[in-house]
Amino acid sequence: MHEETRLPRNGKEFALFLAIISILSVNIIAPLIMGFEFGFSKDVYIRTLQVISFVWICVILLVTLVANPIVNQLVQKFVAPVDGFNARVLFTILFSVTILSILLTVSETWIGLREISMEPIRTFFYDWPRNFFIAFWVEALIA
Repeated sequence: MHEETRLPRNGKEFALFLAIISILSVNIIAPLIMGFEFGFSKDVYIRTLQVISFVWICVILLVTLVANPIVNQLVQKFVAPVDGFNARVLFTILFSVTILSILLTVSETWIGLREISMEPIRTFFYDWPRNFFIAFWVEALIA
């Protein structure tokens, strides 16, 4: 079996890949979610930009410390050695977006509101499907 050259192969490539994908994702997903939540306006976009750096740091930490270990285990369970590159990428995106969208639906609301409250937990089943859908399609189209 030949070595896959389309994915990062070492720490430097992974760091660069993570930086590019996370910056693009955060700058697309966060404004879309905020726009759907509060309306698409200049004021909403400016408020989103004020917290986006904190969101990006949180995404990086969650990806490296929480999501990647879980996603790697899940992909091994669902993907056979004979499955192709596209199947592996699709399962990786599906599991990553599911885990991250669950965690970020709550934690990013706290960051955006600048307080820890029960609000994102009360509205979780309303907010999460929308957040998952937006994140999945952005990740599938970018990654």
